[in-house]
Order: sequence, then C-alpha cells, then structure tokens
Amino acid sequence: MSVTFKTFRKVVKRVIEGRHPVLVRGRHGIGKSEVIKQIAKDHELTPVERRASQMTEGDLMGLPLLDGDSTSWNPPDWYKDCCENARLLFLDEVDRGSPEVCQGLFELCDSRKLNGHKLHPDTLIFAAINGGKHGQQYQVRTMDPAENDRYTIFDLDPSVDDWLEWANLPKLPGSSATNIHPIIWNFINQNHGHLEHKDNFEPNEVYPSRRSWKRFSDTCERGGLIEAGKTNDEVYVLASAYLGLEAASAFQAYVASYKYRISADDLLAGKIKPAQIKKLSINEHNSLIDELSVHKALKRKMTQGELDALGEYFVRIPAEVARRIVEVYAIPGNYLDNSTEFCKVNTSKGKVTDRLVSIVTGAVFNDDGDEL
Repeated sequence: MSVTFKTFRKVVKRVIEGRHPVLVRGRHGIGKSEVIKQIAKDHELTPVERRASQMTEGDLMGLPLLDGDSTSWNPPDWYKDCCENARLLFLDEVDRGSPEVCQGLFELCDSRKLNGHKLHPDTLIFAAINGGKHGQQYQVRTMDPAENDRYTIFDLDPSVDDWLEWANLPKLPGSSATNIHPIIWNFINQNHGHLEHKDNFEPNEVYPSRRSWKRFSDTCERGGLIEAGKTNDEVYVLASAYLGLEAASAFQAYVASYKYRISADDLLAGKIKPAQIKKLSINEHNSLIDELSVHKALKRKMTQGELDALGEYFVRIPAEVARRIVEVYAIPGNYLDNSTEFCKVNTSKGKVTDRLVSIVTGAVFNDDGDEL
C-alpha cells in the first residue's frame, strides 16, 4: 500500500510516539529526504544524516580504546551526538550499504544502542531506500525479512497535489518567492504527466523528477531566464539536461505561448477587475482555483479583505466553476471557519449566500454574472 506525503506525515506521528524506527521506500527524486527533514523541523529536532552507501563498519561502530586490561569503543562523533542530544537520525540509501554495515544497524534499530552506547530517549530513527516494489529498477540490495522487521515501513507515492502545495510555499519565511518558479508551477498544474516519469527507465535517457524540476527552477531563477511569451534556447538546453527532451519541448512551447495570468495572490489582494474576470476562460478559472486550493491563506483565518475579494470574484464567474470555490474550503488541512465567514460576505452584486442558492437551484446567469 502506497501513501501520499500528506497521509504519511499524519500517521507517522503514531510511530514516532513509540520511538520505533521508520523506513520510507520510493522512487528517486520524489522528495523522501525533504519530507523527513520537514518532520525533523516539525518536532524541532536537528537532523543528523548519514548515507549507508558511504559507510564502512568503522564509520558505524567507531574505534576501539584500550582501557587498562580491556577494550572499549569510542563512538563516531555523529552517533555520540545522537546519544547525548535529541536528534533525528536519518540513515539514507540503506539498501545500497554493505551487508556488514546494514547488519550493524540491526542492534541500533531494535535496541536503540550500539556497543553499549544508547541513543537519547527522544532521538528518532528514520531510513530511506529506493527499493521495495520499485527495487528491480535500481542497483540495490534486497533487504531480508529480519532486516525489514526492524522498521515500520511506508511506501511513499506522493500525489501531484503534494508537490503543487509544496512548490507554492515561500522559499524562506516571509518571502514572496516560492519554492518553484510560477510559470513552472502553472505548467505542471496543467500538465501533470510531465512532473515525473513513472514507467520503466530506458538506459542513458534523461527523465524528469520532482527533484530535477526544483533544480531546473532554481537555475533559471538565478539567471532570470524564464520570460512569458518568449523562447530561450538556453532554457531549452537546460531543460533537456535536467528534464529530458520530451519535457523540455513541452515546456518551451508552453512558455512561448504563455500570457500573464492572474494569480491567487492577485485574487485575494483584490487586484482583479470585473472586466478581467469576464475575459477569463473556463480553463483559466479552473487553473486559478487550483492555485487557490493550495494557497497558504486558506490554511489560516482569512482576513475580511481576502474574503471580500474572493466574494467579488465568486459572484462573477460561471456556476460550474463557482461550485469549486465552496469545495476548496473542505479540503483537509484548510481552515474550516473560513467557509462560514465567506458565506456572510456582501458583494457589490449581492450576498454570497444568495448566489449559492441560485447555483444550487439551477439558475441561469449572463456573462456579467447576473441572474436571468
């Protein structure tokens, strides 16, 4: 059974309460490391990352120390840190590590200690691999039943909405810049199939992944390379290198025909004029509402100005997309009281509740949003 990031972050809290080791499995580039680091942030823990693929037994066990007529062990600095302080210990690429290292992890995962050195009571253990049901596509080691039994295992298959929500978040607290360039966000929002490759991989071919889109976005933003309505050979070459020819060709065509679109930020700031709303196509309305559905404003109590601006938009759009505005409030994680406050809004064209009743009863509206 595969789970999305949203479901994983919700249920893994129960595992963490018992201090049980967690193993996440999934394709490369989907964000396994990022979601684990986000969990560390949620719990105010410093992540300590080690890659099993780069370790030898000495890197795990430490070095012997002669103490009188007996030998003791000095743990590695990273492990000592996890014993003395509450940390999130992240063991990556466990199925690419040597059998000796991975068998050495047995004691750590079932007894929370190595060579007598016990982890801090609040240190969490997370591990990640590419194996599991996708293992045949990777040069990885098969984990035997005893090794699997040391972990609570989650197969991660994040949804496109997981990525779109993350991509629309600020890069830094208080920053207006988002994790992904807005034009790239819109491209993926309208072309889900280009986010990542899920079929079999041909040798030596370049394919898109969530990780490669992030790197491509950062590279283009540093150089200010993406301009709406313009083709750029440099962008195409970079896209081919990061994402492969198919995604690069589709993105180049998209950018060339891209025109400025109203954003959810514009909508909630009241910057959209009635004349602009009237010109929007059904697809453009749907794209705007898709962006609104993952907007940070809906996850907190909205200001009266935001509610009023959304109300003015709501009473002017076609009934088939207006229904989606109401559905947006019911998305898990969104602040439910916003729905009640939205229904109280009085707009320049009447009450939001009156418009809702008209939609439900099948009323017909003209291009200006007035009931006929």
